[in-house]
Amino acid sequence: MKKWMICFCSLFLLVSMTFAQPQMRYTVSMPQASKGKFHITLDAAGFNKDSIVLKMPNWMPGYYQLMNYANTVDSFSAQNSNGATLKVNKINSNTWVVLNKANSPFRVTYQIQTKRKFVANSFIDSAHAYIVPANNFFYVESMLQLPVQVTINSYNQPTFKKIATGLEKVKGKTNIFKAPNFDILYDCPILVGDLKELPAFTVRGVPHRFIGYNMGSFDEQLFMNTLQKAIEQGVNIIDHIPFKEYTFIGIGPGRGGIEHLNNTTVSFSGNELKTPADINRIMNFLSHEYFHHYNVKRIRPVELGPFDYDKGSKTTQLWISEGLSVYFEYLMVKRAKIVDRQTFLNNLANNITAHENNPGKAFQSLLQASYNTWSDGPFGTSGLDKNKAISYYDKGPVVGMILDLAIRDASKNQFSLDHVMRLMYQEYYQRLQRGFTDAEFQAACEQMAGKSLANEFEYISTTKQLDYQKYLGYAGLTIDSSELEKAGQKKLQYKISVLPSANNNQLTILNSWLGD
Repeated sequence: MKKWMICFCSLFLLVSMTFAQPQMRYTVSMPQASKGKFHITLDAAGFNKDSIVLKMPNWMPGYYQLMNYANTVDSFSAQNSNGATLKVNKINSNTWVVLNKANSPFRVTYQIQTKRKFVANSFIDSAHAYIVPANNFFYVESMLQLPVQVTINSYNQPTFKKIATGLEKVKGKTNIFKAPNFDILYDCPILVGDLKELPAFTVRGVPHRFIGYNMGSFDEQLFMNTLQKAIEQGVNIIDHIPFKEYTFIGIGPGRGGIEHLNNTTVSFSGNELKTPADINRIMNFLSHEYFHHYNVKRIRPVELGPFDYDKGSKTTQLWISEGLSVYFEYLMVKRAKIVDRQTFLNNLANNITAHENNPGKAFQSLLQASYNTWSDGPFGTSGLDKNKAISYYDKGPVVGMILDLAIRDASKNQFSLDHVMRLMYQEYYQRLQRGFTDAEFQAACEQMAGKSLANEFEYISTTKQLDYQKYLGYAGLTIDSSELEKAGQKKLQYKISVLPSANNNQLTILNSWLGD
């Protein structure tokens, strides 16, 4: 009997004696890293049925596009505990059925072929490996609640020295990780390589780490000191930290980031930190991804959990999850005094400029943009008619500003959108432990305002023109536009500034809002 078969049988004898529920243990090997291939083995046991339906997710939570990860699967096969080949039927694009004797252990082997470096795709080369679990690991149909273990075997790659992930390590092991269920597994990407760790910091006693690949040359301590200030402001909004440790995982130069419960994976290069504008952009980006562990991972639309890994989980509330995270990223960086007041106002003015010059504003509401993102793309530019779609990344933060200033004015600056988010966290994440509906979010805003906000919520459900002057006026601000010609087309450019005649009440709201 082959050595691996002896180990295989011994493992599942132990498993069968120790556990009553089915077991799934993955091993990831990298003998063909230079060819962009992961080699994966699944050892499974304890399933009391003759056919095991294995499914590869079609998307990953946090990136609301169908990725069709099953297209990267190659050389799929299955064997029983004696090494005999088991029959496998592929019944659709992402579903394989393994035929096996009930309650008998089996092994599945396959490869994942990677090609594209992107935060929502797995990738491997001779220097590093980035594993998106939804891209690499099958789940058993209707059994997402099963615990799962992952072993990273990178011993044949001398440069793959370190592993960064939000997964919990198996006690006494440095390369074996576990998750209580597949939702947690799919929420924890894994980065392997010659990784560098930046100086850590703590917020309210909780360690925050930054580990990455090919991070470039920059003042690491200054960068982390600056990031800490922004993170502290994000924590102040909710006033609670729900994890024991948080990790920023830098996957190398590129674009994009995806949020997770106790970590975020971000495209990052310190070589890009050359100007104040660079610092503003990077700090906004990292603050956005960090605030997501509150807003969408815990303060979540009711449709985003349990997830539909086949078809995607559609919701009308991505303007909250994404758009308001843009809004709060601006506030975090401003309140941390990383940027000045005018830079903050310019950030919002840029969103207004983008939205007002988009012809889609006359056709699509924020609710529709959220729901249709699966076809229109995350920025509303990938659908059949991009001139009839908008971006919730542009209109969302602007409506966030309107709601915030409306609440501050109505409550005489006693309450704000900060208080709304804190209430949503306490009520739906901590107390009820479920997602929220559109109506429940509106009710929370109205509770803080002490009045109906029906007019303001029409900006979300309809294409009604936004009244910028009205709401900016509550904070002693005004907005102006000028006409520019760009690429042969005339565009409007907006600028927000402080009214010279702003009174004390307006300035009180302004200073409280921005942390001045």
